[in-house]
Amino acid sequence: MSGTHTSNDLAQGLKQRHVTMLSIAGVIGAGLFVGSGHAIAEAGPAVLLAYAAAGTLVVLVMRMLAEMAIASPDTGSFSTYADKAIGHWAGFTIGWLYWWFWVLVIPLEANAAATILHAWFPDVGIWVFTLVITLLLTATNLFSVKNYGEFEFWFALLKVVAIVAFIILGAAAIFGLLPNSQVSGVSHLFDTQGFMPNGMGAVLAAMLTTMFSFMGTEIVTIAAAESKDPGKQITKATNSVIWRIFLFYLVSIFVVVALVPWNHSDLAEVGSYQTVLNLMGIPNAKLIVDIVVLIAVTSCLNSALYTSSRMLFSLSKRGDAPAVAQRTTSTGTPYCAVVLSTAAAFLTVIANYLAPAQVFEFLLASSGAIALLVYLVIAVSQLRMRRQRMARGEKIAFKMWLFPGLTWATIVFIVGILTVMLIRPDHRIEIVATGLLSIAVVAAGLLVARKRKAEAAGRVVLNN
Repeated sequence: MSGTHTSNDLAQGLKQRHVTMLSIAGVIGAGLFVGSGHAIAEAGPAVLLAYAAAGTLVVLVMRMLAEMAIASPDTGSFSTYADKAIGHWAGFTIGWLYWWFWVLVIPLEANAAATILHAWFPDVGIWVFTLVITLLLTATNLFSVKNYGEFEFWFALLKVVAIVAFIILGAAAIFGLLPNSQVSGVSHLFDTQGFMPNGMGAVLAAMLTTMFSFMGTEIVTIAAAESKDPGKQITKATNSVIWRIFLFYLVSIFVVVALVPWNHSDLAEVGSYQTVLNLMGIPNAKLIVDIVVLIAVTSCLNSALYTSSRMLFSLSKRGDAPAVAQRTTSTGTPYCAVVLSTAAAFLTVIANYLAPAQVFEFLLASSGAIALLVYLVIAVSQLRMRRQRMARGEKIAFKMWLFPGLTWATIVFIVGILTVMLIRPDHRIEIVATGLLSIAVVAAGLLVARKRKAEAAGRVVLNN
């Protein structure tokens, strides 16, 4: 095919500002604007503890991932490190599960965006919008990584501006500086059945809900491999993850629970941001939030396409996915991986229409525990890789704090959450779905490995 080559040279087209914005906005999805309302309704003001715990876990996992990524930047990121540190089956399994996670995100985010657009233009069907949005973003991802970076830069900037504006308005309302506001002060943190109205169990349940809104922080280690100075980019992004989670999640959620009683009926139905803006007397609150959510879901969709295609490309490089996924255009874009990932997303959409609801719900449930599995694999890989590197006497440029104690603590914590999910009836389906999916992936991986071994043995016999 003219103009294409199958070498590993993905274009290094991402600029520093692209990677910076990618890392900032990777954590701001529709989950923050819409999903946070459910978590607040579940746990009350103590939802802040859930966000703080989930945020701390993400900071620690990112630190571990950065240590490995700075030593050897790779588009396969943690899947490649798991391959080296734990074994081929681990890299294969987590790579495919992660790809699956993002492929599922594509139709979900497209559907969320289409629902908003459909409300504005009721004559056009939701499926038409879903199709158009997905095709448009697939097209931008096919041209070059620079396009993806540029799109994401502006999407991210708008999201950040929206959240900062919300926090400023919230602070003004708390101090009683907004003339039309029906709410002020921070009394709602305690005055409606206390700070933790539904007990610690509810905080734990809310933490499971919030966990997945953080998925996406790790994209920066995948994207950095396509930038000029990966080590520097990853270091900056990892060091700033602490203040980003603090500002975007903890501060903005604090504004919500301080100004609105946690059991306000609108929180779970309308979403936390819109409820607060309505009570502050901000005109066109619904329209404003809809526009911001539309930008957020489009940005997540864009990232989902990018991330799933790069993971597929990396799996293909290691012989764990169809060889065709390695093909790149003359500008270094893995176009086959982009098309295959989009095609898989379209298949899930079709399955959603044709198959009974339970099938799609089961597939969707599997995405829940995948985030925790990814985190667990990163922690175990870092533990093993650091020991291998110390044994070889290598100098480590960027280190996980308090090794190995903090790494072990993180592993125990994640295993604890997974156990709780298995015990709780409302989350058991997630563990079961992910478990069955993992077993299927591992089985496929073993078959691929056996076939490769047989082929290699065949070649040796022929050569002799």
